Amino acid sequence: MRIAVTGSIATDHIMTFSGKFADTLIAEKLDKLSVSFLVGDLQVRRGGVAGNIAFGLGCLGLNPLLVGSVGPDFAEYREWLDSHGVDTSGVRTSATRHTARFTATNDTEGSQIASFYPGAMSEDSEIDIVALARTHGIDLVVIGAGDPAGMQRYTADCRKAGIGFAADFSQQVAFLDGEAMCSLIDGAAYLFSNEYEEAVIERKTGWSSAEIADRVQTRIVTLSAEGARVERKGEEPVTVGSVPDATFVEPTGAGDAFRSGFLAAVAWGLPTERAIQLGNLLAVHVLETVGPQEYELKPATLAERATAAYGESAATDFTSHLPAA
Repeated sequence: MRIAVTGSIATDHIMTFSGKFADTLIAEKLDKLSVSFLVGDLQVRRGGVAGNIAFGLGCLGLNPLLVGSVGPDFAEYREWLDSHGVDTSGVRTSATRHTARFTATNDTEGSQIASFYPGAMSEDSEIDIVALARTHGIDLVVIGAGDPAGMQRYTADCRKAGIGFAADFSQQVAFLDGEAMCSLIDGAAYLFSNEYEEAVIERKTGWSSAEIADRVQTRIVTLSAEGARVERKGEEPVTVGSVPDATFVEPTGAGDAFRSGFLAAVAWGLPTERAIQLGNLLAVHVLETVGPQEYELKPATLAERATAAYGESAATDFTSHLPAA
């Protein structure tokens, strides 16, 4: 299965606050919020949901097609992705705008306050996703959080052309209205969200969990430290716990890595339980480092952790598909 990944392509500026946001914020004064946090660390990393997901798929040997708009400052990032198995021929360069930028501050509890500058991403709707899919033999298009107009066009075009698509709102869940969400969900092969996003989607669309199950083939909900759950109409949900020995460092991009692992396992033809397990293992790689693309995926290390968390058969299933180191 050949996968194309759309959505934001950005650089991440990640800062660390040595306290807890909750100790500073006053609930009854949030309507007059004006705060500043003194941070002790700054990391500049490559990111964006499409870049992160494509990176993970590339490391797993899937050679995904990355689709999106960037600025002329993208050259070094492009070389990085190319060297990690990502096909960047679907990326267009804006003549007037910089590559998007994500800025986040994390506290000691894992809470995050962030902002996002879209830049060239605002031109995503100018890309013809169907033409790219046909040229590159794409079977599934991941429609990740990006320019809302681009997300709508890609979804409509994929639906019309009969190309499978995955809906993944992530950071855009706060900004999309119910009507937009309904149009992005209906007919999706996969719908990804975390628990909070799951609740927002149901509230904004007015659809119950059962009604959403009628409209998508597979719904995947990540559960933070509890792992992830997969639901399909007419089947019992499948829930798999997280990797037990994870050491939390920084959360940015963990959800994107989960999607990489899950979709790679699906592309390999592995069962749902294995897809969740590989997604959890990839997510842990990101949680244990600073930055969404700074982890190093080594088959031997992955096999060791898979064995400890999910048994030898899981490790064998994964390593039999991994590319050579």
